Amino acid sequence: MKPGIHPPYGPVVFRDKAAGSAFLTRSTMTSDKNIEWEDGNTYPVVDVEISNVSHPFYTGTARVLDTAGRVERFERRYGRGGAN
Repeated sequence: MKPGIHPPYGPVVFRDKAAGSAFLTRSTMTSDKNIEWEDGNTYPVVDVEISNVSHPFYTGTARVLDTAGRVERFERRYGRGGAN
């Protein structure tokens, strides 16, 4: 790697606003806000809207969409077409 062209890579806390959880990892992201972590050190904190803690795919709380209702509404609006 060429020196001086890459952003600094260091510890950052990502805080999930939806679930209220946080995790410490390494990243090139920066922030003006800081947080004191469990180990007593202060790290920059980046707020995220969703993470694996609150995403429906990972939590198993995915909602089932009413696809039959959508098809019926489409057919009412545009008629039942097709090459029959």
